[in-house]
Amino acid sequence: MEAFPQRLRAVLEERRAAGLYRQCQTLESGQGPVVRVDGREYLNFCSNDYLGLASHPKVIASLRAAAAVWGVGSGASHLVCGHSAPHRALEEALAEFTGRPRALLFSSGYAANTGILQALLQAGDTVLQDRLNHASLLDGGLHSGARLRRFAHNDCDDLARKLQQSPGPALVAVDGVFSMDGDSAPLASIARICQQRQAWLMVDDAHGLGVTGATGAGSVEAAGLGSGDVPVLMATLGKALGTSGAFVAGDELLIEALIQSTRNYIYTTAMPPALAAASLTALGLLREEAWRRDQLAALVAQFRRGAADLSLPLMGSDSAIQPLVVGDAERAVQLSQQLRERGILISAIRPPTVPAGTSRLRVTLSAAHTAEQVERLLNALSEVWPRA
Repeated sequence: MEAFPQRLRAVLEERRAAGLYRQCQTLESGQGPVVRVDGREYLNFCSNDYLGLASHPKVIASLRAAAAVWGVGSGASHLVCGHSAPHRALEEALAEFTGRPRALLFSSGYAANTGILQALLQAGDTVLQDRLNHASLLDGGLHSGARLRRFAHNDCDDLARKLQQSPGPALVAVDGVFSMDGDSAPLASIARICQQRQAWLMVDDAHGLGVTGATGAGSVEAAGLGSGDVPVLMATLGKALGTSGAFVAGDELLIEALIQSTRNYIYTTAMPPALAAASLTALGLLREEAWRRDQLAALVAQFRRGAADLSLPLMGSDSAIQPLVVGDAERAVQLSQQLRERGILISAIRPPTVPAGTSRLRVTLSAAHTAEQVERLLNALSEVWPRA
């Protein structure tokens, strides 16, 4: 009986000793460029609310109005009696927005990725994944029964070589924008390699949807690709749209097959219908207010210029994710705390989320930020960052 408690205590002590212990902080305000924690206000530079829609008055009003009509909980899974008119409207709008015949909602991006890969793959197949893919893609591949092979980050030659060496049906899965490095996958080149090998390509565009592409439709749009190039497109609603949940978009055959065989869809209570209604409103704002993407791009450019002037070790990212590599995990935590003392909230990202020796401050920008707030961030970084 004592074996499990002893094991758990050892794990916790090991994490503390390595500077990898994690703690949850409780916000006392809604999401926004300024949040309140423990009675103090902080500039928030660690949220994925890229377009500033999480607390938008129209999104909030839509949630309230829909809750009055549809209630709070959905009551059941989609295939029992939990699928309501707001769910259907959101799926249709997401399909149209991404240029695909159909879309299918999931409760989270993690559920979508693990469920999709386990439904599509079987023993004898091969799934090839970028080494820096999100954990949900990796877990989906590991538990699918297929052979999982990982290729060097954004290395198309390595992908082509390993794909050529892989017998049987193959599926390639990549992030559109990588969540911790902030760079983008070379999707056009990857798509060509997949077509040459007749492999399917799946893109997780959680951090690209709403931010990249001419209309904000994401990384696939930005790369000039269509559904024939990327048969499986997954994205989340909790980043640029500011709500919660996820979806996969594709052709009729894909979506029907997923409905019939994806355990994460079949056996999960549907998201609240009011949340679907709020997501639909957020999608409308995303499409109507292109200035949000322009504002975000301007702030990213401002931050990168300022970071270069300060000789900060900024990674090569043009996205809203701007990582500053520290290296040592404990040092990353110390810098995060020093910034917090100056009223700046930025998380220290440590292993196993990122490889050992690459702990970082993951700065994320939002269209809701102002140029003055970004300047304040740069001033704080200049005060705490160690000089050579």
